[in-house]
Amino acid sequence: MRIAFLGTPDFALPSLQMLCDEGFDVAAVFCQPDRPKGRSGKPAPPPVKVLAEKLGIPVFQPQKIRLPDGQAMLESVRPDLMITAAFGQILSADNLAV
Repeated sequence: MRIAFLGTPDFALPSLQMLCDEGFDVAAVFCQPDRPKGRSGKPAPPPVKVLAEKLGIPVFQPQKIRLPDGQAMLESVRPDLMITAAFGQILSADNLAV
């Protein structure tokens, strides 16, 4: 069963880690785009992206998953199941129908 995991902040890390530890096929991770952080304003990756890259899971960061580009990213993964944990975007009916 191919899983698309949708999450962004620290809150979502235990869920992603558990799925991987239990041997589930996390085919891709979707999270918010990198955002400026600190005084330098240098873009920093969200915590879920950092963990996914460490685990070797492909990461997608659409500006809006409801828009055609985000929908195409989601469709390219062909998930059997989507799991969300503090993703931070609203999923459309088209997103849910994938």
